[in-house]
Amino acid sequence: MNSIVQNISLANLSLAFIPVLVVIAIIWRWNMGYKTTIYAIFRMLVQLLLIGYVLTYIFETNSNYIVITVLIIMLLAASWISLRTTSLPRKTLLLNAVYSIVLGGVTVLLLMTQGVLSLKPWYSPSYMIPLGGMIFANCMNSISLAAERLESELKQGHPYEKAKVIALRTSLIPITNMLLAVGLVSLPGMMTGQILAGVSPLIAVRYQIMVMCMIFGSSGISAAVFLHSVKDSFTETKNRFE
Repeated sequence: MNSIVQNISLANLSLAFIPVLVVIAIIWRWNMGYKTTIYAIFRMLVQLLLIGYVLTYIFETNSNYIVITVLIIMLLAASWISLRTTSLPRKTLLLNAVYSIVLGGVTVLLLMTQGVLSLKPWYSPSYMIPLGGMIFANCMNSISLAAERLESELKQGHPYEKAKVIALRTSLIPITNMLLAVGLVSLPGMMTGQILAGVSPLIAVRYQIMVMCMIFGSSGISAAVFLHSVKDSFTETKNRFE
């Protein structure tokens, strides 16, 4: 297979922003607060441009301390962002989010990299950081959805145990949809990237199976641990609404 990845010129890359501008126009027309969207897109551009240079350096390093530091920063950022959907102060729930992602995300990351892949060295940056990013991002989304739905259900007067179940089910909707659609509706990012890079589809499939398992497992565990650990904090909130 051809192992040369197609280069994207800046001129061609600019075409990718056409549908983005369409969505911004729709958001503006519907009075949905387009400034937040523009800020998010601008932040995405800056972050990706910066991380491109940073990863170039990290991938060439032979220091496990640098890799661990990067993973810790990613974990803390994911924990903080995951709490943006709840009205409770983030500081109140931050330790819960960190604990949940460590238990659900870090353990799964170690299982995949040290068990499934058997990395040598164990901290191989080109694997640890991208896979860690996938796991932490999905844990973040799962916790965010769970927290938002949990608070919503409690505001409606539902008991905590019922609200917790509904919140967990809601948090798993995106990854469950991915499991149902993968290979049928979509070819996920890792698999697509490997195929474009010339890797055999049969090998790419194995990697994608690993990725789907690690995302589903880490998301579910993190959301469940979070929902279990924040009972006292959200119960106090429920009492205020009654």
